[in-house]
Amino acid sequence: MKAHNKWLTAPLAAGLAAALLSGCGEEKSGDAGGSSGSVTVGMSDEVLATDPAAGYDPGSWLLFNNVFQSLLSFPKGASVPQPEAADKCGFDQGGSKVYRCTLRDGLKFSNGNPLTSEDVKFSFERALKINDPAGPAPLLATIDKIDTPDDKTVVFTLKVPDATFPSKIASGAGSIVDHREYKDGELREDGKAVGSGPYKLDSFTEGEAVFSPNPDYRGTAKVKNGGVTLKFFHGDRKALGTALQKGDIDVAYRGLAAADIAEIQATDTSAENEIEVIEGSSAEVQHLVFNVDDPVVGKLGVRKAIAYLVDRDALVTNVHRSTTTPLYSIIPAGIVGHNTAFVNEYGDQPQPEKAEQALRSAGIDGKVKLTLWSTPSRYGPSTDEELKAIAKQLNTSGLFDATVKSVEFSQYEKDIQAGKYGVYVKGWVPDYPDPDNFTQPFFGEGNVLDNNYENSKITGTLVPRTAATADRTAAGEDFGKLQDLVAEDLPVLPLWQGKQYAVARDGITGLEWTLDASTVFRFWEIKKG
Repeated sequence: MKAHNKWLTAPLAAGLAAALLSGCGEEKSGDAGGSSGSVTVGMSDEVLATDPAAGYDPGSWLLFNNVFQSLLSFPKGASVPQPEAADKCGFDQGGSKVYRCTLRDGLKFSNGNPLTSEDVKFSFERALKINDPAGPAPLLATIDKIDTPDDKTVVFTLKVPDATFPSKIASGAGSIVDHREYKDGELREDGKAVGSGPYKLDSFTEGEAVFSPNPDYRGTAKVKNGGVTLKFFHGDRKALGTALQKGDIDVAYRGLAAADIAEIQATDTSAENEIEVIEGSSAEVQHLVFNVDDPVVGKLGVRKAIAYLVDRDALVTNVHRSTTTPLYSIIPAGIVGHNTAFVNEYGDQPQPEKAEQALRSAGIDGKVKLTLWSTPSRYGPSTDEELKAIAKQLNTSGLFDATVKSVEFSQYEKDIQAGKYGVYVKGWVPDYPDPDNFTQPFFGEGNVLDNNYENSKITGTLVPRTAATADRTAAGEDFGKLQDLVAEDLPVLPLWQGKQYAVARDGITGLEWTLDASTVFRFWEIKKG
């Protein structure tokens, strides 16, 4: 997703194509809600949509994951989806083109309406029909048709074999809406949301969203609080930190930089107002992207020289204060298929001699003049600092004359699509924790990088073959080949893999279960008092 967004433990089990995923029990939110006090969470991200057919950003998916149900969901700490609104799901025997789900008994929306297979079919077809530019329709593009032989059965027939389909529909893209409440072909724009998830959306304003436990919820989540108020700080990190220190919020999520966290810890030392930093795993990544049609970095020798010179360890330590880890592959650590292709090709320490050799072999004798493009309005204030540090590393070698320019995100995206930039940065928060989500969007047809790179072996063979392999572990070899090809061709240079952080006041527990590679921030796991 989300070249913004919205990444493990067990890989998909062998034989998933033939196996059925069975439900793991059921919770009624009304039995658990109110077991502790309400929690106030502050966030610097925006929630751009309350309609699942439109939202494709981390803030919106946070709302979707708590208000709506999907057929499947990712249990805490897991990378394999399990039944949620469904009682069981699985591919028909012998393939990965027909996917069949049976719904749980007694499903209801928060307005009391029953949830049936008609709503599931309507939700997916509606998202595809609306095809909003900011929506999740691309994740559902492999759906050919949806049949509902009865009220509890949904059968998806896919255009091509797609072993990642269960993970895709376990994401925010699989949110189920009430066909009586949402119009076919039109987005809902009244700021309301009616789902069947663990929470109801009571109100949504520019300043906050208020959620309460949904007493009609039937699913796997057990709500451990009396409700959640999500306060929006609209990118104002200082205000977010101040609110946490003053006790106006219980939790700060998505928005505090490493320096902010350190400052809060240093200034708030009173025992009664203890503040705790909770760290979790993440598959968020950031890459330096090269436009392979650019007159400068279109030359492989220039890209190789950059790869030999970038010091990821220094970036992680000096810029990100160890809130990230160096990344040397397209698929991050913790995801099936991860390797270290870029270490094998370019090493893990700067090698200026090899950088110079790469330039000379390309017929380049003088300094290479280069502009690195940044957009902190999208990827955070440290983005400029990071690219300036990279420029300094390149210039210190004596081989480059690199500078950094920064623009607003809307202009940034337009200029990239117009081919105006040679080198730019792209961040990625995965839609689901599968290697496909780090390869197909970057190197498949119509990829999100807009860097004019194409490798026919990747697009014609490796991407389709990995997508069709139900046993994700068995696909590891092909994912390795794909990463090796990318390291050789260098259309991108991986920089770092993120960590997730939440900062909480004393008395808040359960946050460790909201920070994992699925990127699902589970309101129901947070307990106060």
